[in-house]
Amino acid sequence: MPTSEQAALEQRNVRSFVDLRKFASDESRRNEPNHSGDVDGFLSSRRFLDWPAGPLSAGVLTLDAGSGFVPPQPVDEFLIVAEGEIALKQEGARELTMRPGDSAVLGCGVAFSWSAKGPVSIVFMRYQRGRCATGRIVPIEPAPNLEPSGTPPAELLLSPVPACRNFTDYRSDDGAFVCGTWDSTAYQRSALFYGHCELMYLLEGRVTFVDESGRTATFERGDIFLIEQGARCSWDSREHVAKVYAIFRPA
Repeated sequence: MPTSEQAALEQRNVRSFVDLRKFASDESRRNEPNHSGDVDGFLSSRRFLDWPAGPLSAGVLTLDAGSGFVPPQPVDEFLIVAEGEIALKQEGARELTMRPGDSAVLGCGVAFSWSAKGPVSIVFMRYQRGRCATGRIVPIEPAPNLEPSGTPPAELLLSPVPACRNFTDYRSDDGAFVCGTWDSTAYQRSALFYGHCELMYLLEGRVTFVDESGRTATFERGDIFLIEQGARCSWDSREHVAKVYAIFRPA
């Protein structure tokens, strides 16, 4: 989404969709990272979406070549690499190398080291949880065994009921943060109220959204975007769609 549109939405407090690739590449909105000596760059080199304070945040993490160590954090965090390559290593586990389009979840309480041979840009969504047990790094399966799942509300459908499938890679203990892969045959529906926030990375197809203010955007394979909690958006896909997702759905 163009940053001028995003700024206008923020001023009007309208919840909508956000193009996270554009947000990540927009140098004009880049914050100066916190280079405090006691904070690892993985935590300090971030730029956040301008949301009210709360349990959920999202934005972009940018790192130059280097390495570091991240102590346990009280968050569940979904990561997807937009550009570059990064390796993550949890003690006692195999190193995970992530390249553009690869995604993973840092489970609440996990400690890990990281290394990057060159610049890397990572889109993130993090769910603040407070105390939690030691977590682990959970990669999102690139070719999961999808199983039939629920369909859009019948009263919103403007087309035949689609066939939807899902695979869940990660679910927080309280069930509020869920990450995985989903696909569906083509369908159209009228505006849905998003009581949740959903980040999406399209693996296949394209989908057009229209929000309550009339803004329209079409996302296609390779795009990274999210629908903000509190938005009202329609959905129009004329072909098979597959996506990796991270959802925060408060109880």
